[in-house]
Amino acid sequence: MDITLQVRQRGALTLPANLRERYKIKPGDTYRVLDLDGILVLTPMVPMVPELAREIERARIEAGLSVEDLLAALREQRTRYAQEKYGRKRR
Repeated sequence: MDITLQVRQRGALTLPANLRERYKIKPGDTYRVLDLDGILVLTPMVPMVPELAREIERARIEAGLSVEDLLAALREQRTRYAQEKYGRKRR
């Protein structure tokens, strides 16, 4: 695909509608520009939090743990950390 884009006064580029539709680009999406020795590559910034949350949930289910189990373990770990770091129990 060969497309010509024009840089506007304030540095903005407009992607043609067919590209936005093809790659499901929506207003507000974030992209990173990589400069490969004069060749610019546009790559989407994929939000990592939703994928990380799915991985944690998958691991929790595979381990047979409930959310309550995870929260209890978190409280225990925070108490141990506070004791090690500050020499006292965390409330």
